Amino acid sequence: MRIQNPARSFLLLLFPVSAWCAPHAYVANEGDGTVAVIDTQKDQVERTIVVHGDQGDKLQAALADRGEHTLFVVDALNSQLNVVDLASGEVVQRIAAGKSPEGASLSPSGKTIAVCSEEDNTVIFVDVAKRKVTGTVATQGKNPEHCEWSSDERLLLTSNENSDDVDVIDLKARRSVALVHVGGHPRGIAILPGKHVAYIAQETTGAVDVLDIDQRKVLHSIPTGTRPAGAIASPDGRRVYVANGGSATVSVIDTSTDKVIAEVPVGKRAWNMALADKGKKLYVANGRSGSVSVIDTSALKAIKEIDVGKLPWGVQIP
Repeated sequence: MRIQNPARSFLLLLFPVSAWCAPHAYVANEGDGTVAVIDTQKDQVERTIVVHGDQGDKLQAALADRGEHTLFVVDALNSQLNVVDLASGEVVQRIAAGKSPEGASLSPSGKTIAVCSEEDNTVIFVDVAKRKVTGTVATQGKNPEHCEWSSDERLLLTSNENSDDVDVIDLKARRSVALVHVGGHPRGIAILPGKHVAYIAQETTGAVDVLDIDQRKVLHSIPTGTRPAGAIASPDGRRVYVANGGSATVSVIDTSTDKVIAEVPVGKRAWNMALADKGKKLYVANGRSGSVSVIDTSALKAIKEIDVGKLPWGVQIP
């Protein structure tokens, strides 16, 4: 399982894991089987990890644990969750993750990863410390892409692309307890911290649906840019950021009014995002530009664009 090359060994010597002191941004590059690791203080790529699969490359989410010892990388083409030791940069384990997994998210406690298996219509739960599957839950909807935890870890939502709805999964009961119809081709989900309110990007309608999770109903829809894909809430819940893949912008929503207060230009096919520095910086994967845009969330403008690899799918910061 050694996934190593001389160039990367040189990088690992230059940047040992023990020397890291700031959280890093992990960017899965769908098109070339790599994960770019960004130093969020310098905003530059510090190293690149190669995670090739046996049948080719189609990396999706890449999630580091809280201590940044281990990286879990979704490999859609090979239907696996690859486990990478960050000290060596090597794949040390491959976990079966259903057929064509895509989105994945780390629980607020950092103990569990939820992986959406699109073609199996399931969510797979993986114990981070033990590195093994602890259970699965079938979705009522079809082709779950993203799966997001509520901050109290009571509920998990999945955005179901092929049935235009959202599953509400009760995590204690480990089953889907509701299926809520939404606008059209749901993608990214942002759940407000401390609340059961979700903002769900609707790619075909060019809008975000606001879902009251407890009432199981859509309250209203907010127009955004073209083909919204990613969504993320600020740590204080006052804003939701929406990446618009078709218009190469990020819409900024004020959650007190549910109005868009800014449109920030970024790279082509803006996709999945992450926040750093207590929400002061937003990192946006630009799929068609092969880059990540860094947005100053106070000034609401992009301050840097970082080249990362081919078809970056998203960014995660532990």
